[in-house]
Amino acid sequence: MLALGLILLASRIGGAVARRLNQPRVLGQLIVGVILGPTLLDMLHWDIIQGVDLQGTIKEFAELGVLLLMFNIGLEVHLSELAKVGRIALFAGFLGVIAPIILTGLVVMPAGYGWQPALFAGVTLAATSVSISAQVLLELGYLRTKEGNALLATALIDDVLAILAVSLTLVVATSGENSSDITQLLLIIAQMAGYIVVAFLIAWYILPRAIEWIHSRAELSQSYGIPIFALATALLFGWSAEYFGGVATITGAFIAGVGLSKLSNRNIKHDIEQTMSHLAYVFLVPIFFVDVGLETDLSAFPLESLPLMLLLLLMAVISKVFGAGLGARLGGFNTIESLRVGVCMISRGEVGLIIISIGLASGIIDASSDLYAS
Repeated sequence: MLALGLILLASRIGGAVARRLNQPRVLGQLIVGVILGPTLLDMLHWDIIQGVDLQGTIKEFAELGVLLLMFNIGLEVHLSELAKVGRIALFAGFLGVIAPIILTGLVVMPAGYGWQPALFAGVTLAATSVSISAQVLLELGYLRTKEGNALLATALIDDVLAILAVSLTLVVATSGENSSDITQLLLIIAQMAGYIVVAFLIAWYILPRAIEWIHSRAELSQSYGIPIFALATALLFGWSAEYFGGVATITGAFIAGVGLSKLSNRNIKHDIEQTMSHLAYVFLVPIFFVDVGLETDLSAFPLESLPLMLLLLLMAVISKVFGAGLGARLGGFNTIESLRVGVCMISRGEVGLIIISIGLASGIIDASSDLYAS
């Protein structure tokens, strides 16, 4: 309770200071997380809260926060608007994954690393954290623009391609050209594609009808009944995305939100949006953004890794702006719109951390290396 109370208060103060400086609240919340984390105050290891598995508990709250964040963002968009930028998203998503992989390799391999860790580092930097970019656009009122819709559609493609790239990298780096591994990779591709298609069909055609049927049953819809069923839908789609599709939970929650955005009854939709927004933005989403900073320990960063880190940071920015931006330009956006899409795709986060953990577990990345520290 003490930790959660401090996190919520600090996130609100940090967000207010950021807005005073004409910056999005997310930036203030991330900085507050770094301050409360091991870099400075190391809040999770204070004597007053010793003996409690606080880090794991906060992480669970944070995962719920990002899941509800993407569900709410899904409620804000319409599939017809996403379809209009489908060609742009396809080009931007593809080049936004390929460019970081290639350009990162050009930095890592001359630093003395083999092609396997270089390839894996590139795949790690290929994964965009759509939750951070989408929250910034939502807060600033730009989510419903062409560029905002392009970001969401591109990030969906980016997420799938990044996970496919991880699977392909593991096959190539650890098993060569074993036919059984290649077959396994093809099955993974089919699994992801099949899940996304089925999930969209269920979300688009069944979810709205189910919610409207529940609304017609007074005994089910009373006392926050509709928002409870909507919340259950977000959680179940999030679980199914990882369990059946092999993709991130936020992908499933986003698909559920897009499906419920189709609701024709404005009162039902407003009820869901209002309740989910309160639950997410008052409690869970601030914890998610602060938790990103809590997991960062800049004090333990080895100074000898600083040159490589700066090069990777520069390449991480350039590769997304160039790759996703060029893809958006080829897809039909003008230069300014393409640049906006590229900049929105810069942010990295939870998906990249997952990929790093896979690299450590497989032995491709060494935890004692400058590459891992960077």
